[in-house]
Amino acid sequence: MTFSTEPRSPRHPARRRLLRSAGVLALCGALAGCNLTVMDPSGYIAVQQKNLIIASTALMLLVIVPVIIMTFVFGWRYRSTNNDEAAYDPEFHHSTQLEVVIWTIPLLIIIALGAMTWVSTHTLDPYRPLSRVGPDEPVPPDTVPLEVQVVSLDWKWLFIYPQYGIASVNEMAAPVNRPIAFRLTSSSVWNTFYVPALAGMIYTMAGMQTQLHAVINEEGDYRGLSGQYSGTGFSRMTFRFLGTSQGGFDEWIAKAKRDSAPLDRAAYLELDKPSEAVPVRFYGSVENGLWDAILGMCVEPGRMCSTEMHHIDRRGGAGTDSEENRRRLEYDIRRLESGDEPSGATVPASGRPARSETQPEGAMPRDQDRARGGVNVGRPAPAEGQGTPAPPQLNTAPSGPHQH
Repeated sequence: MTFSTEPRSPRHPARRRLLRSAGVLALCGALAGCNLTVMDPSGYIAVQQKNLIIASTALMLLVIVPVIIMTFVFGWRYRSTNNDEAAYDPEFHHSTQLEVVIWTIPLLIIIALGAMTWVSTHTLDPYRPLSRVGPDEPVPPDTVPLEVQVVSLDWKWLFIYPQYGIASVNEMAAPVNRPIAFRLTSSSVWNTFYVPALAGMIYTMAGMQTQLHAVINEEGDYRGLSGQYSGTGFSRMTFRFLGTSQGGFDEWIAKAKRDSAPLDRAAYLELDKPSEAVPVRFYGSVENGLWDAILGMCVEPGRMCSTEMHHIDRRGGAGTDSEENRRRLEYDIRRLESGDEPSGATVPASGRPARSETQPEGAMPRDQDRARGGVNVGRPAPAEGQGTPAPPQLNTAPSGPHQH
């Protein structure tokens, strides 16, 4: 064992300064790789959201900063050793001037925040078509928005361009200063579509359609991601968003059309299987009605579309055909039948035996009678004569028009 006779660094101020400088440089180098896209966006909607964040923070700091300062000032002024300047008045119980300050300033801030929230809630509504592509740039009357249909899959993104008849995976492009009209859905679990440089997050949900209107104002290669945890491949569920000139966008569309692979129902069902780190791919054509089938959760043959189910509901029910309809409505979102459940799926959702025989606290047995080797037992069917029919009012046609 060897011992060093060199003095420790605290005895050498020059060495301490050198180490401190090296630490600061290392920290600056690490922070240099950070890209605060949220606070330096390239889309008009995202810029307005950034301004809203800054204005809200500034208003709240009007209270926070004085309170922090007064905490130290009061602590110093009314310390126990300051008997000359800090008067002790045990009978003090009210000050009108102090009450006015305490209540008026927060009230004004809340009023200002409420007004900002009211205005921004309407102007930044993701369902509202854009009237401007910049602060002083209204949308020209003859401008046709770019339509993009987005599907979040496990764990990748599908983009369909109905106006051009092409589709892409994990990459999308849009020309600058052209409004984009997104329609979004999911093939299974919730996700959030998020391009920080473009606009805020918007949810994607199976069987439902959300909308987002946005515009990109600067050319660039931006990053898109999902902000909603959705399983083992979540961290790599990212995509490229390309802001291009009109010529560059036309070249991108032409490159996609050169790919002869069609996106039909069979190709979509294959793409829908869980996979991670999927490379960019293109489809030169898209089957007619595919988006409606994805949205209606009836891409797989034999499944009932949600539109048909709504039609049956509006007619008051299917009567004796309800049992057959129930089978057509059993969607294999958990992929128990196809055998393609995500690798991170857990019992009982996956149908695989649990790694431990211990039942999780508070867990209730679920219907696993169709699971492959599931450990939970399905609920037994009621004995003959014990079952009760559905209440008659459930089979009664609605009295008024049904709204959807």
